[in-house]
Order: sequence, then structure tokens, then C-alpha cells
Amino acid sequence: MAAARSALASAGRAANEAVSFVVFMLLDALEVLLCGVYKVADYVAEGAWRPCYCSSAAAPGGKIVVSERGGYKVVSMLSSTKLHLEDISDTLYTRPSVLASAAASASPPSSSSYSRPCGNVRASSASTVTVHSAIVQILRGKAGIRDDGEHKPYPSPRWSDCHCANCNPADADRLFVHVEDPQDGGATEEDVLFIHGFISSSGFWTETVLPHVSREARARRRLFAVDLLGFGRSPKPADSLYTLREHVEMIERSVIDRYKVGPFHIVAHSLGSILALALAVKYPAAVKSITLVAPPYFPVPKGETGTQHVLRAVAPRRVWPAIAFGASVACWYEHLGRTVSIVLCKHHRLWELAFRVFTLYRVRTYLMDGFFCHTHIASWHTLHNIICGSAGKIEQCLEVVRDQLTCGVTIYHGSDDELLPVGCSYAVQSKIPRANVKVIDGEDHVTIVVRRQKELARELEEIWDTKRT
Repeated sequence: MAAARSALASAGRAANEAVSFVVFMLLDALEVLLCGVYKVADYVAEGAWRPCYCSSAAAPGGKIVVSERGGYKVVSMLSSTKLHLEDISDTLYTRPSVLASAAASASPPSSSSYSRPCGNVRASSASTVTVHSAIVQILRGKAGIRDDGEHKPYPSPRWSDCHCANCNPADADRLFVHVEDPQDGGATEEDVLFIHGFISSSGFWTETVLPHVSREARARRRLFAVDLLGFGRSPKPADSLYTLREHVEMIERSVIDRYKVGPFHIVAHSLGSILALALAVKYPAAVKSITLVAPPYFPVPKGETGTQHVLRAVAPRRVWPAIAFGASVACWYEHLGRTVSIVLCKHHRLWELAFRVFTLYRVRTYLMDGFFCHTHIASWHTLHNIICGSAGKIEQCLEVVRDQLTCGVTIYHGSDDELLPVGCSYAVQSKIPRANVKVIDGEDHVTIVVRRQKELARELEEIWDTKRT
């Protein structure tokens, strides 16, 4: 019986691989077609087109200088815009097709496969680099200089994005922040910052856990839940690369500096876990506890390129399970992902209304609101520059938390999480031995929170009340 089950499982895996190869080969061809379609559409709608990442085009010469500042390689362009090279993931433009990957796996590995020096540049001398043209074009737009010489930025939102006021807030310099002050006029002794995950919003916390935080816990704490840059009701600039540095700086400006945050706890889900660790490293004396839910941490085997390893782990290009297929489309196909964003995100108000009517207004739609309220530029760059691009940074953050912070670290993970396996949390524990991993049976990547919000609220209160020295 066991042998039969093993043979059946092997046959299923083989069928999945065979079907996946055909499906993703077709998607590779579709991506090439969509590339041309969007170039024409952008030119017609905006009067210019931006180079995409599916080409290997280099930036025009003569306008790029690289220098060393504080231990980082910094590209200065037009004397007004600076880019830290370490912030950009090479997975933005180094995504081999299915056929190319199959050919590469059949041939001996070479030193030129996948990555380039500094992750996103090809160094030609100590003072000049070659940067991908799409990155340069975004930076030129940020500096307000178009290829035709006019001094005006590219339109934001773009023609393919939603133009509603909810998706384009008037205050473009700060994130949307949901704030709950201490009840009964109590003095604030400490704060709690909730950070959502990929293609989500603050509603992931405000509609689940926050309503169940007890009166006693609220008596001396402020609760903050943010919409990350590019998501929910926060700004979605078309000239941003949505790097880890940009996300962290926006949280600082919108929450920590604006509200004069003192000692604080961090609660983060999925992608938000990376931002939580970066904040903890930046404010080691202020962080009182770190709670991570389904953190995306994939240790990189020796000899492999970290960004490419994480890309293949998160998006294995398989049609099953369905969540792996969705992640693969989002990670590997820039133009196909943009098409999905146009269908869902540009028309999110129509989809939300249809869902409410279909369910007779009986189902709350906060998950849909978070899923639909973003732009493709935001999701594409955040996915690559945070999840894939943080492969090396998260290692360093974990080591700092282990060696220099004394706060408690608690990790929750659903046993049925098919997007990020439980091994991710145990890998974090291997780097921070004091971390407490709690695996919840029967829960997946989302239900680990939304189906047990009352229990999670009680557990968080216990964590916040725990004293450590």
C-alpha cells in the first residue's frame, strides 16, 4: 500500500512538471507578445514608452557616476538622484525562460549565469557602471527629465492604473496610518506597529486582530497599522523602485517620526517580516518584542546566488498548487502581471461592488480591498526588491537581532501554508535560537491570522506583557 502511494505521488509530480513545462513555455511566448503591445499602448497613452525589464538594454553612457559612500556603492545621476546599488535585485531583469533554464541545467554551470557584479550592474571601471535602462528611466522620471528633454515627470498614476482618490491620496509624502490611541485617555507607555504582507493593506490587521485587543492592553498602548508604500490608501509613485530602503524610510517618516514613537512592539505578516527586522536593526534600543507571522526566509546554499535562489523558491514555475502558480506568474512575467493588474486593480471598485451584490452584502471585503488596491509598478518592484533582493540583507538582520537585541522573538506559521513552508520559520529559529516558533495545525498563509484573530490577540497581549532583560 505504501509503495502504491509512493508511486502515485511520483507520477503526480512528474505530471505536474510536464504540464508546468508546457504552460510556462506558452506564457514565455505570451510575455514577448505583451511586451510589444504595452510599448505601443504606453506611447499612444503617454507620449513615450519606458523600457521594460525583459530586455537587457544598458543605460545610455555619460550620465552615470558611481562612488563609495558609507560603505555603499551609490549611483549619482544628473546630480539630483542617487541609487544604492545594493537595493536593487537582479531578478528584475535576469529571469531566464523555461527553455533557457532547461538548457542551463543540462550544461555545466558557468560563472556568467544569472548574476552580475553588485546584483544589478556590470562594472567597467572603478568609477563607471552599466545600469539597466529601465532603472535609469525611472530615476530620470524621478528627476523630472524625459527622454525628449522636457522637464516633467512621467504621469502618476499611469493610464493603466486606477485614478480614484482612494488609490491616489492627496498627501503623497506619507503613508496611510490607522492609529488607535489608549482608551480612557490613558498615558502612552509603549506602542505597537502592525505591518501587513504582500498585496495587502492595514485592513489585514484592523479588521481582524485589533478589534479583539482587550481594554486592559489598550489602556497604555497606541496601536498603529500602516498601508505600505504602493498599497492600500498609501501613495503609489510611478517613479519609485520600492526598495527596502524606501519602504523603511516611509514607515519612519509616517509613523516613528510623525507620532514620536517611543518603545514599541512589532507585529508583521509575510513580506512585512522583512521590514520588521530592518526596523528592529535600525532601532535596537526601542524594540520591545518582534512577532513574525509566516516570514519569507530561505537560507541560501553555499555557492548559489541568493536572489535567484529565493526567486525559484517562492515562484517554482509549477501549475500546482494554485498559490505557487499565482506566485510564479507574478514573479516571472512583468507584462502578464501588468495585465492582471489592469483587469483587477484598475477596476477594483467594480469588482468590489459585484462581490458585495453577489454575496448580498453579507461578506466583509477587507481582503479584496487590500488585494486590489495597488499598482503593477509597486507590486512588481516590491516583490523583487524586497522578497528576492533581501536574500543577503535578511541574513545580516537576523544576526544583529540575535547578537545585539535582547527582545523576545515569536514566530507563527500555519502547517498548511503552501506559499511559504514551515521550514522558513524554523530557519529563522536556527539563526535566532531564542526565537519561539509556534506552528498552528490546519492553517495556511492567510488563515493563520484571519481565522484565529481572537486567539492571536490574546497571545500578542501575553507577548507584550512579557518582561525581558
